[in-house]
Amino acid sequence: MSLEHTIQLPKRKVPSWSALRNALADRGIESALRMIDGLPALPDEEPPEEWRELRVGFAAGMVTLRREGDTLRCLIWGNADFALQAAWHTLAEVCQRVLDGS
Repeated sequence: MSLEHTIQLPKRKVPSWSALRNALADRGIESALRMIDGLPALPDEEPPEEWRELRVGFAAGMVTLRREGDTLRCLIWGNADFALQAAWHTLAEVCQRVLDGS
């Protein structure tokens, strides 16, 4: 079972990975892109604009970002520990803030 935050995408606008990574770094949170659409990502790789799924690595584990139509789903497993849940909440908040332009 997974836990998820669902974020509405205005006009299907998707935040770029670089914007998300920078917003996380501004908060002092290290993150790395681990997978793009089910394939391993290189350390400096940027996903294509039409990506469907990203796996974002944090010190506590990985969080999945999945694009589905006009929504962005931020997912973790239901048995995630407190640290991974905190990373999950933060990533969802950062996604929303980047979309809102704040």
